[in-house]
Parts: sequence; structure tokens; C-alpha cells
Amino acid sequence: MLCFTKDQWFSNIRGDVLAGVVVGLALIPESIAFSIIAGVDPKVGLYASFCIAVVIAFMGGRQAMISAATGAMAILMVLLVKEHGLQYLLAATILTGVLQILAGYFKLANLMRFVSKAVVSGFLNALAILIFTTQLNELVQMTWHLYVLMALGVAIIYLFPRIPKLGALIPSPLVCILFITAVVMILGLDARTVSDMGTLPDTLPIFLLPDIPLNWETLSIIFPYAAAMATVGLLESMMTANVLDQMTQSKSDKHQECKGQGVANIVAGLGGGMAGCAMIGQSMINVKSGGRTRLSTLCAGVFLIIFVVFLSDWIGAIPMVALVAVMVMVSISTFEWNSIREFHKNPMSNNIVMLITVAVVLATHNLALGVLV
Repeated sequence: MLCFTKDQWFSNIRGDVLAGVVVGLALIPESIAFSIIAGVDPKVGLYASFCIAVVIAFMGGRQAMISAATGAMAILMVLLVKEHGLQYLLAATILTGVLQILAGYFKLANLMRFVSKAVVSGFLNALAILIFTTQLNELVQMTWHLYVLMALGVAIIYLFPRIPKLGALIPSPLVCILFITAVVMILGLDARTVSDMGTLPDTLPIFLLPDIPLNWETLSIIFPYAAAMATVGLLESMMTANVLDQMTQSKSDKHQECKGQGVANIVAGLGGGMAGCAMIGQSMINVKSGGRTRLSTLCAGVFLIIFVVFLSDWIGAIPMVALVAVMVMVSISTFEWNSIREFHKNPMSNNIVMLITVAVVLATHNLALGVLV
């Protein structure tokens, strides 16, 4: 069901467009990185993020939530790509979408009521730690100049919103990216850039059916992967929707979100992209940058493809240290600090559940597995 009302689209135009710019920029290095994890070309992740974000803007059940290619999904498809190749991954992505649509019609999202607050806290804490640790590879390669720049970037993100009037007009993460990029260019500092992470695509996605035999053998190969990706994708999407519900004091339609994720993955598979789901990190960047409606999600996808196809030289010049600063802010904001401050006040059973969730996620790098355990 397409969602198209003024309140859900045009009640916060300036904030949504600017937030979309920030998220579109932040999606680029992550999409490339997740492609590398899955063992496919960078454009597979970029095309997936574009297709999924645009479709979910119309079909999703949660406003301002960002869905794209994700690390948890990429991990699940490594073996499939290695043994059978990209075309089988595209077919598995399409089947993932079909299974998610069925989950939406059978209202499997109702199972989320069994997920306790302690599990959500553990999920968020583990995610915050994972977001930070994914930046360690960049951090260890930095010179002291770049550490100073990163610190300045984090300071800008937290202090810029306090500037009267101006702070409310422009998202601080965007200011951080522009400032650090300008400093690196003016001073000629040696810094890794977005272009160093992989080749950016120079065309829009072309929609074609996967080039594989349509028989039972193919189904037997892709079904286990599709079932796993559908489960992990929906679990992460439902958890992310719950978090945003709490942040924005609003409700989401979980069953519609299941169906929307399914349609988005089908389109991604047909467009040469890998399977994806909701991204809590990017969703929080979106909300904290001022995104509130579906327009912000649409803008994120549209700006992403505009940046990588038409402005690739400029986007490729953005130093990774700028995006690391943004992700550090996200990790700090994502962590449930109350779960630590009130640890001695909470029931022991809640603390144990929270710690087990964190431990399993950190040990396996699988958010869904931690929640399921």
C-alpha cells in the first residue's frame, strides 16, 4: 500500500532534505564496505541502497527510517557469492523479498512483543560498540593531524546546534563533513578518501532478471540463504522501528514495514543490488539531523545515486575522517547510557539479559542472533 499524505511527506521539507543529504553521503562508504564484506563489486551495495531507500520511502510502515544494504545481511551472503556467484545472490535477494511480504501478510511482526526492554538495551549497546569498532580500521591509519580533525568534527557535531538560529537550519553532521573536507583540501593533508574504498558506478541501475536456471535445484540453493536474510532483515527492521518509535514518540505499522521491506528487496534484486534492511545507525543520523517524514528517506536514496553517478569526483574527495567523526557521534548517541548508570537499580535478570545480548552480538557480529538468543 502506497503511503502518500501531506503529514507524512511535506510537513518538514527543509529538515528532511538536509537530513537526506547527510544520510546520502554517509551511505556511500558503508554501502561500499558492505559490498566488500559480501564479496561483490561496490556498485552492488550502492545500487541496493538506492533502490531500497527509494522504495521503502513509499511502501514502509515507519516514517524517517533508513533502509539500505547492511553489514548483518552482507555476512549472510558471503558463502552464496563465493560458491555460486552474483546472479544467485540477486535471485536470493528477490526470494528474500517474497518471504518478507508473506511475513507481512501473516502478521509475524506480532512476535516482536516478546522482545523485552532489556533485550532492546543490549541490542543498542552492542550496536553502538560495533559501529565504533567498524571505524577502528580507519582510526589506526590516521596521523595525528587527522585525529585533531576528527576531534574538531565531533565537536562541531555537538556544538553547532547550539548556535542560535543557524544551528537549527543546517544539520551539524553536514557542517562537519564540509568543514573537514575543506580543511584537508586547503592544507593538502594526506588522508584516505571515499574514492579509496572502491570504484563508484557511473550509470543508473539497469533492471533485469537474474541470469540463472529456473528449476528446483536453483531454489534449493538460494532458499536457505533467502530464509536467513528474510529473518535477519525483518528482525533488524522491527528493532529499528521500535527504537525510532521511542525516539519520536510515534507509532509505526510493523506489518506494512514487513511488506515494504519485501518489495524493496525485490526491486533491489532486479536492479542488480544485494539484500538489505533497516539501518539503525543511519536512521538515527537521519532523525538527529532533522529528518521526520518519508521525504527524508526518499531524499537519502535520491541524493545517494546523484552523488555517486553525477558528482563522483566530488564525493570521492571527501576524507574518510569526516565520516568517521559522524559515525563516532552515532555510536555515542546509540549507546543506552542509562543501562549503565542505573545498572545497580535494575533487576538482576534484566542486567543478565542485557549483558548476554551484548556478548553474543559482539562475539558473532550478528545483531539478530544476539536478540534471538
